[in-house]
Order: sequence, then C-alpha cells, then structure tokens
Amino acid sequence: MTMRGKTVAAAAMAGTLALAAAACGSSGDSEAKGATSPPAPSGEPSAGTKPAQPAKEPIILAFGGDTHFEGMLRSRLSKPKTAFGPIAKKLSAADLAMVNLETAITTGGTKAPGKEFAFRAPPSAFKALKAAGVDVTSMANNHGMDFMEGGLRDSLTAIKRTGFPTVGIGKNADEAFRPYRVTVKGNKLAIVGATQVLDDNLIQAWTATDTQGGLASAKDVPRMVQAVKEARKGSDVVIVHLHWGAELEPCPLPRQKELAEKLIAAGADILVGGHAHIPLGGGYQDGAYVHYGLGNFVFYSANGKTAESGVLYLKVENGKVTKDKWDPARISGGLPIPLKGAEAKSAVKRWNGLRQCTGLDARPS
Repeated sequence: MTMRGKTVAAAAMAGTLALAAAACGSSGDSEAKGATSPPAPSGEPSAGTKPAQPAKEPIILAFGGDTHFEGMLRSRLSKPKTAFGPIAKKLSAADLAMVNLETAITTGGTKAPGKEFAFRAPPSAFKALKAAGVDVTSMANNHGMDFMEGGLRDSLTAIKRTGFPTVGIGKNADEAFRPYRVTVKGNKLAIVGATQVLDDNLIQAWTATDTQGGLASAKDVPRMVQAVKEARKGSDVVIVHLHWGAELEPCPLPRQKELAEKLIAAGADILVGGHAHIPLGGGYQDGAYVHYGLGNFVFYSANGKTAESGVLYLKVENGKVTKDKWDPARISGGLPIPLKGAEAKSAVKRWNGLRQCTGLDARPS
C-alpha cells in the first residue's frame, strides 16, 4: 500500500472506531508509513526562532498477536507480498501496525536444549511483514532465540540488512531495551519490547546484559522501569510490547498486573502483548491502555480456542488512547481470516467479557 493509501485507509478506520464507540457506549528516529515530518522552512529562520512543528493529528494503531512461519506457513514466504492473506488489509488500514515475531530469523544455529517447539524463519519473513503493512515488530519472547547464539547473530544481521524496525533484541542490554522512535502525523512514538516469559534453563543464556547479546527481559523490573523512563523522554506516546502471562490462562497473572502498574507509573501509555495463545482482556488503567493478551495471529498450530484471533485498533489523541476496537478473526490454515456479521458480533461480545477478570475499565476516565 502506498503512503497516501495507508493514510486514507487510516482515516476510514478512525471513522469506524468513532462509530463503534458510539454504538457500544533498528532503533533510531525514522518515518512510518503514513507518517509526517516537520515541513521544511521556506527560508532561513530568524534568530531565536524554531521551525514550525507539525500539528498532532489523531492516529490509529493496530496490533496483531503471535506470528511465525512454521508448518504450512513456511511456503507462503516464497511470495512475501501475499504471505499474510486477507488480514493484511486490516493491518494496512492503520497509521502504524505491530505484531509479535515469535521466531528466530535464521536458517542455521543450534536448537536450544530442552525445547519441544523451536521456531525459525528465513530473512524473507521481514519482507512478508512489510508487505502486510506491519511497521514494527518485537522479538522479545520465548522463541526469539530458539537457535541460541548462532541464531541470534543471524537475526541481528537480518535486522540490520533489512532495516526492519525490531525491538526487544540486541547485541547487548542497551540495544535490546532501546526504543524504536518514529513520528506519525506529528506524534512522537517510542516503542519498547521485552519478555516476562523465558524457560528457566535458558534465562542466563538468552537475557541481554552489558556484555552479552540477547533479549530484553521484563523479569528485571528495575531495568524495565528504566527503559520506559528513557523512552518517555521526548515522546508523546510510549508503547510497551510485552510477552507475558501463562499459556491458555484467560486472566492476567498477579505478576502481569504488578508490572503493568509499575510501567504505567514510569510513563507507559500503552501496554500490549501476548503468549497465552488465546485472547485476554484489555481496558483502561490510570490514564493508560492495557491489553493482557492478543492471542495467536499468523500461527500454524491454532485450533479451537487458540484459533480465536483479531486485530486490536487504538485511536490515540493528544498522547492518550481515546477509543479501542477489536476486529475479530479466526485462524484457518495458519492465517487469521476476518469475521463478519453475526459471527463477528458474537466474537466481540466474548472479547469484551474477558475484561471482567482484569480490573481494567471499559472506557478511558
């Protein structure tokens, strides 16, 4: 989709969010699709003046859940432009879209010891993400280093070569925790990724430190708080993408709620993530938006409850989420297929019911 096309689609999605609300009550500064930059001054500014800053327009963010390219999905990478199927239009409709990339990006490496399931994909996975309208991804999860140090080196090389914005992984802790910064329609966003889920026997080998490459670990709460505070500097919106919770557990764990409280206090505006393989509830807390689990997205083994999927849309105005919308889908053949009509309404009703055990509010205060 062209930059103009994505902006037009986002405007349409903003209208959709408004109607829904009425009905139901590599790090560094860069440009996302549909993003805007400060206008170039027509001449040299006079002494003591600054170039005009762009007006902050409302923006639409889209989030999908756990994504990899195993099983029947691997062959789809031979045609990256269509790898995501029909859900790509849903992602492209937003000003910025993000998913969790739950796989090592390597064709080599050594499988992690004790792993029943180990995921990997070639660098063409990044082409598939880009073609689907995804603008940024996190690799901080319990499969990001499934092929150990060799796989990590390959992943970092692929990120560097493709230039695809990826958070939660790096050659050291500073790089792994570093936010991806981007300006979208005048809004300065900072996005951090980290995982609260790591196999006990792999924590030491997988955790990024001052002297070791790896993943950003949310188990180190003081470091997470520091990362959010650093991301807050110079940003209008801080997004934290977390891999957290327990598999197939529909309600957030105490450690998730405790971490959410601390990160909101540190300056996070949006907390989203996954790991449970089923959708969890989302809502508003202390001026921030929290979603405890987006479920599977592009995922080869989904069936039954684990096939319940969708895209979460958030409308952001003046640095805060003002509306949210769940656009449900069901995974078939590894791909999330958007639901329609009565089936979609029923899925949204179920999704809203998941909020009951979260302690979150249905609407911003």
